[in-house]
Amino acid sequence: MNTLSLAFDPMLPYWLLAVLAAGAFALLALALWRGLQGWALRALALLALGLALANPLWREENRVPQSDAVIIVVDESSSQSLTVRPAQSAAALQALQAQLAALASPPEVILRRVKDAGRDGTLLIEALREASGLISADRLSGVFLITDGVVNDAGTPLIPAAPVHQLMTGEAGDWDRSIVVKSAPAFGIVGEEVSLVLRIEDKGAAPDSSGIVRVIASIDGGDEQIIDLPLNTDVPLNLTIARGGVNLLEVRTPEMEGELTGLNNRAILSVNGVRDRLRVLLISGEPYAGERTWRNLLKADASVDLVHFTILRSPEKQDGVPYEEMSLIAFPTQELFTEKISDFDLIIFDRFRRQGVLPQIYIENVANYVRGGGAVLIASGPAFAGADSLYRSPLRDILPAAPTGRVLERGFLPRVSEIGRRHPVTEGLEGQGLEGEDPSWGRWMRMIEMTPIAGNTVLEGLNGRPLLQLSRVGQGRLALLASDQAWLWSRGFEGGGPQRELLRRLAHWLMKEPELEENMLGGAANGMDVVVERQMLDGEVGDLTVISPSGKTEVMTFDPVSEGRWRLGFVADESGVYRLLEGDLTAVVATGPATPIEFADPVAQSGLLAPLVQASGGAAFALESGMPDLRLVREGRAAAGRGWAGIVSRGAYTVQDVRLKPITKGWVYLLIAAFFSLLAWRLEGR
Repeated sequence: MNTLSLAFDPMLPYWLLAVLAAGAFALLALALWRGLQGWALRALALLALGLALANPLWREENRVPQSDAVIIVVDESSSQSLTVRPAQSAAALQALQAQLAALASPPEVILRRVKDAGRDGTLLIEALREASGLISADRLSGVFLITDGVVNDAGTPLIPAAPVHQLMTGEAGDWDRSIVVKSAPAFGIVGEEVSLVLRIEDKGAAPDSSGIVRVIASIDGGDEQIIDLPLNTDVPLNLTIARGGVNLLEVRTPEMEGELTGLNNRAILSVNGVRDRLRVLLISGEPYAGERTWRNLLKADASVDLVHFTILRSPEKQDGVPYEEMSLIAFPTQELFTEKISDFDLIIFDRFRRQGVLPQIYIENVANYVRGGGAVLIASGPAFAGADSLYRSPLRDILPAAPTGRVLERGFLPRVSEIGRRHPVTEGLEGQGLEGEDPSWGRWMRMIEMTPIAGNTVLEGLNGRPLLQLSRVGQGRLALLASDQAWLWSRGFEGGGPQRELLRRLAHWLMKEPELEENMLGGAANGMDVVVERQMLDGEVGDLTVISPSGKTEVMTFDPVSEGRWRLGFVADESGVYRLLEGDLTAVVATGPATPIEFADPVAQSGLLAPLVQASGGAAFALESGMPDLRLVREGRAAAGRGWAGIVSRGAYTVQDVRLKPITKGWVYLLIAAFFSLLAWRLEGR
């Protein structure tokens, strides 16, 4: 198809032509003001000169018409799988393609299908932007979005080049219930309550929006708390953090008949349990070189509140001084060992001996404190082997080893025992050497010979005798160090040793820090990737039973990592809380978001896409009411109405060839200008 049009190829810059034109108008105005009869002829002459400078041309183009294009974006995300939406989408796409094919000049159809984009949800506008980049803007005739309106990039800026119509799936009677966490702490104090603010929301055509809902809450898959909460109201919920480390809080409501999905009826929160302050009671039986080491170690930790008492008076001294006059300050034994003993996280007896300072009833309280969940560390000196030993007190029933009465006074290298190489307190201690090799750390010079009774020997001394014995008593823990020479490592004797790290791990194991559990099953998730670790002191690990959020069970096999430690990994196919079972141990791990973003608000809506649809001149149509008719409209006219959606007839084309031809020769313009100038001169000369 050839078209003819007028074009200009000026001989001078446009600004110079404008200056000359202004001068010509000024001369004509002067001629008119002076009353010259030939001013009109002079104007024609100047016009001819102007045309000569503007150089008008005939522009002939060979144009090839281009078809219009229509973009169809079909939402195939998870929310589109609910109820009748898949059938509505398929029927709408088929009907739309049929109507487009029935037009006199069928447009090119660019079809895009949008899946879930992981944590980002449905990126419908991004798909539309990519499809628009495949064609020129002057070809785009219309856009159709077949979706429920649950999109996650509706706020992305996009300048529509054609009418955008939303064909909305879903039904008017759709409704859904969801749990919304309005606020939640990232950490909580162990033993104290954390406060959440929840909202149970009913959206859409809910049958009752003012009732009471039963909410089930649990921590780490443990005992469930059942609470009744009002609907559509912000409600605080208090839960107690029972242990340190990561605590998984799960809150859910039963799925109701008729709601769209139950996947958003739960919320999973990760709260890190921390101790407010570690309260430690250190009782030194007498002043000696290692006393300062214990104090410095504990005071170096800003999270430790230390109460330290040292018994200064030698028990052998008999001078008749009353007991109440022997202290620099009063030793509040009754207050500490009856009223406030449960306030301490750890009690340390450092080279302590029975000398009447602590009556038997108070030591019995310490034994009961351990049985009830407390922690005690005994760093024994020579007195532990004698008549003043704590073994000859009510603590005897819970001590993991018994003294033989011998004190071994010669140098030895502390060694990690076979089971100690698997125990988290001593596993991988720097300098311990390979099995069968000597450690690289320095010697100790004294130890108390003991016979193990319970628990595990993680460090050995002379001739393989127990040096550090760990045991569990009731709900508490107890550690017995059969030497008062650990301070030699901190002084660098013969190269020193990992005293700080050993005692740090020991204290944290006593206080039940999760990362130092010797018999542990734990899991961690990064998105949908799950890693499970199993640690045990003896025996072989069994198979792992994995229970998915939907109740599906799968059995997996661990791979050995090191002595006493196994690991496995898998990719979860569901979002939510997975339960892990091996032997008598259980653990939980949360994968993905507790509520997939697609189901956070699954009720069909037009509000999110309304700004884009309205700015383009399009409209939203509920497919439940039927498919709109398709009409061709001229550019600038209304593109939507009751029951119909319009696409613009663009008439786009591409130019294959252009030919330029002057209207006439340049000398013709000069001849015309001269002719009219001569006529003007003749007229005015008369």
